[in-house]
Amino acid sequence: MHIHILGICGTFMGGLALIARELGYQVSGSDTNVYPPMSTQLQQQGISLMEGYRAENLQPLPDLVIIGNALSRGNPEVEAVLNLGLPYSSGAQWLAEHVLQKKWVLAVAGTHGKTTTTSMLSWILEQQGFMPGFLVGGIPLNFGISARLGESDFFVIEADEYDCAFFDKRSKFVHYRPRTVILNNLEYDHADIFPDLAAIQRQFHYLLRTVPSEGLVIAPQHDANLTAVLEMGCWTPVLKTAINENAHWSAQLQKSDGSAFTVLLKGQPQGQVQWQLTGEHNVYNALSAIAAAHHVGILPAAAIEALADFQSVKRRMEVIAKIKGVTLYDDFAHHPTAIKTTLAGLRQQVGKQQIIAVIEPRSNTMRMGVHTDNLAQSFSAADVAIMYQPPELKWDLSALQHKAPHLEIYPSISAIIQRIQAVVEENGHIVLMSNGSFAGIYQQLQTALENDTGMG
Repeated sequence: MHIHILGICGTFMGGLALIARELGYQVSGSDTNVYPPMSTQLQQQGISLMEGYRAENLQPLPDLVIIGNALSRGNPEVEAVLNLGLPYSSGAQWLAEHVLQKKWVLAVAGTHGKTTTTSMLSWILEQQGFMPGFLVGGIPLNFGISARLGESDFFVIEADEYDCAFFDKRSKFVHYRPRTVILNNLEYDHADIFPDLAAIQRQFHYLLRTVPSEGLVIAPQHDANLTAVLEMGCWTPVLKTAINENAHWSAQLQKSDGSAFTVLLKGQPQGQVQWQLTGEHNVYNALSAIAAAHHVGILPAAAIEALADFQSVKRRMEVIAKIKGVTLYDDFAHHPTAIKTTLAGLRQQVGKQQIIAVIEPRSNTMRMGVHTDNLAQSFSAADVAIMYQPPELKWDLSALQHKAPHLEIYPSISAIIQRIQAVVEENGHIVLMSNGSFAGIYQQLQTALENDTGMG
């Protein structure tokens, strides 16, 4: 059977491609954004990629077309699918029907931390011999792939609230029917499809309606937006997490940067996590992963031991280069809260060493100018804050500068690189923040720093 995927280089659709290939299907796909790491991963798996959307990509005719949520009516390949009368499905629906049925699904939902928490939980299960299937919106460094079918009845999935397809506007996670659910946090996001926070909360409520009464919901103790969702109706036991206070699952920080903390279950110490990650957001991610693993029978001490070897995810504060004492990080942060917590965690780790934050406003929400006040405050932990003003952005980033006077705005990658070269200090830390390719700045900046005779 031949499956063709439209939008195959998206993290979710790329993961589906890997699983479909593992099931024995012939898989091909098309996309306009063919760039690493997803393109490399797919090509290594022998999946045929076509750049651009054209009717000719559907020859020979596939047996099924899976259509990503970034595509809509008017797209030439979508129109060809409809005109040819080809069978088609959303990715979430296909996954639910062909993979998740009869599985114990562990789903990780929330505005922030889904990818990292899903990776942590998958790694804990892997280390305990569960051999889970998983689908992650990134590439966990411990596994080197974003998705696999697995060899057991357990499947861990990043449960995205984004819609399924142009013909199915429900959140993807409504299809998954999990038994174990982590709700990391909830803020307003995805302004291109949700008019307000209440609309997102309604989708989370729909998710909770699918969780069995013998299942489990894990949520932070202090998140008013999630509390409101739970109050809309929940028929499943809920366990709460907290840091430095009493909760069913709690963490006592041993180091302020979050690199070491004691895990407590009902107030009783279970062991100490010592790992490479930093930031309170990752401590919450870890607590949730340990709690979810406990639900399937893994002792907290075993989960803690597994996290000591957890290597995070590509593009989540991934160190991509160290050049003449300067460290370059690639980070996926694309929401003010994610930017703020990521930089705060780095500040706790590096002390007074220089931090340069470089942000591309690429997500749909940021492109629409939503969260401008919060965005202006999100760079506070950085010594130098730089934003890229791409020509197609529909609003002027200079509107942020009255609340963030130290923010610098540049209309070109070359200007950003020149500025970094002028201000970077020995032992400095440069964090490149984007959920896309950032116009190729990663390699260009590395080359510039390597060739800069004034450094080091």
